[in-house]
Amino acid sequence: MRILIVGGTSSLAHALRPVLSEFAEVITAGRTGCDVQLDLSDPVEKIEFPTGIDAVINTAAHFGGNDYRQMCQAVNINVLGALKLCQVCLTAKVQHLVHISSTSAYLGTTSDYYGIYALSKKQADEVVQLFCSSFKLPWTILRPSQLYGNEDRFRKHQPFLYTAIDKAEKNEDITIYGAHDALRNYIHIDDFTKLISLVVTKRVEGLYPCTNAIDVSLSQIAKASIDAFCSAGRVIFLKEMDDIQDNVFPYHASLYEQINYSPQVSIEEGVKRIAAYRLSKS
Repeated sequence: MRILIVGGTSSLAHALRPVLSEFAEVITAGRTGCDVQLDLSDPVEKIEFPTGIDAVINTAAHFGGNDYRQMCQAVNINVLGALKLCQVCLTAKVQHLVHISSTSAYLGTTSDYYGIYALSKKQADEVVQLFCSSFKLPWTILRPSQLYGNEDRFRKHQPFLYTAIDKAEKNEDITIYGAHDALRNYIHIDDFTKLISLVVTKRVEGLYPCTNAIDVSLSQIAKASIDAFCSAGRVIFLKEMDDIQDNVFPYHASLYEQINYSPQVSIEEGVKRIAAYRLSKS
């Protein structure tokens, strides 16, 4: 089997490649630093795959921003880029397109976390479904919750988690804005890469959320960090500040039942792994 990972320098791609390499030849594609040069902002006529690709996994994403240019880039990469990949997969006779989305695609306009990223991911999912259904291209869309792992490359999109770990490592107090102990849902990168590998090998099709069965509060994350480093720091709520909103989604086990695997790493275990990793590097 030959698998092409698009967005080959992403945090997910870095973790995914060695997992897939256990049973397939894996090729990365991206603008720089990959096996194959591929730019989703190019016209579709300029985008080519190596020969004999059986499955494509799209991990490319633009997280957007609040100005016009960043919004355009998010739509160009997330929506139009996904559509271009569908067309190239069809032309190259790829047998399976796995599109990595996000639980952000479930967000509505009233959420504090709604923005161009959430909107463009939802639109991309709809575009992928429409094209693939119209042209009989086998497809899977996976919507993971917040991804994290040992390395700092996940920090940018999980600032509270890694800040809490930093503070615990330094024996500092961990502060939480507001009085509300907001809920989050995390999935460890080891669990998610395992899920993707099973989706590919079992050829599971359809759209699925990939979340942990257990939501965790900010104070649980803080306590897990303190325990992992045996820190003397405390968890302090700054009640004079505005409350932080929950960011969780309904749990569905339909994918896990089909592949006979569900996320195994708890937040406590995940933070312990990060602590052990840091200690091994010190």
